[in-house]
Amino acid sequence: MTRRSRSCGTPWLLLLLGGLWVLVPAWIWPTRAGVLLAGHPAYPVAVSLAAVVGVLLLAAGLRSSRARGRSGTRDVTPPPGQPRRRGHWLRVVGRVAAVATSVLVLGVLAWLRPFGASSQAVALVEGTSEVAVTDSATRITLTPAGEAPADGLVFQPGARVDPRAYLPLLTRIAADGHLVVVVKQPFDIGFAAAGAPGAVIEDHPGIGTWVTAGHSLGGVVASTYAADHPDEIDGLLLWASYPLDDLSGREDLAVATVSGSEDGLATPADIEASLADLPPDTQVVEVAGGIHAFFGDYGEQPGDGIPGISRAQAQAEIVEASLALMDAAGAP
Repeated sequence: MTRRSRSCGTPWLLLLLGGLWVLVPAWIWPTRAGVLLAGHPAYPVAVSLAAVVGVLLLAAGLRSSRARGRSGTRDVTPPPGQPRRRGHWLRVVGRVAAVATSVLVLGVLAWLRPFGASSQAVALVEGTSEVAVTDSATRITLTPAGEAPADGLVFQPGARVDPRAYLPLLTRIAADGHLVVVVKQPFDIGFAAAGAPGAVIEDHPGIGTWVTAGHSLGGVVASTYAADHPDEIDGLLLWASYPLDDLSGREDLAVATVSGSEDGLATPADIEASLADLPPDTQVVEVAGGIHAFFGDYGEQPGDGIPGISRAQAQAEIVEASLALMDAAGAP
């Protein structure tokens, strides 16, 4: 049997991979354009670069295909008994690596496609009569009208959730007189912005009391900052979340854990198990009938439970528990 020249199969592989690198961004951008433009720039830049890679691969594939058509193919079958050249196996390994890398990178980009905020949540970026909103590339700042706030809340969203989805709840907390800063996390993943509270605190030297907070993975990351910066953080607010470190000995830290009884992701069993790592006087609030997605306005989330309460009622209870924690953190 004869083998074709070393370019055999390469144009088709380039065209196939190029198509995939273009297809994934072509799906993400039209379906999440508003979320990408409003969030941290890291993810939209990565998605756009993936599209550029796809175009370059397609162009290379077309050039290779035309060159092959002009030159034709030739028989490069080695003589009987002669082993195949090392270059053949290097090409095979290279192609396998290119396919594996493409699948991995594009799979991650597709998985990172965020849950979009509701239209009501998006509208709150414009602020209200009680709360002024400043929107930047890395954070959303909610400042209460009137007297300057004495305390602040740094909030880290859940994984792959549009940060604007939390404004319906956080605007109410800000309206009560608290500065609230929502972190825009690179790729919407909390651990990519683990040090974000430090920059927020530095930018607001007039705030004397600080609480770190977060939903789901965001709460886990918020707990690590509270654990690592005891001199800066006075309180920790966990929404459907639990701590990464053991904070049970932090008697100086005001903590509240708020969860839903029907949460299918941060389950009641998970929350119960986490209490051993929290201070003994932690405020434990379970919203009867509440689910994971009720802690923000971003629609349904795969794997979540079935609610037994309305979103409005659940969020009213979440806000009430959160305000109680803010009061406790600021108490002398």
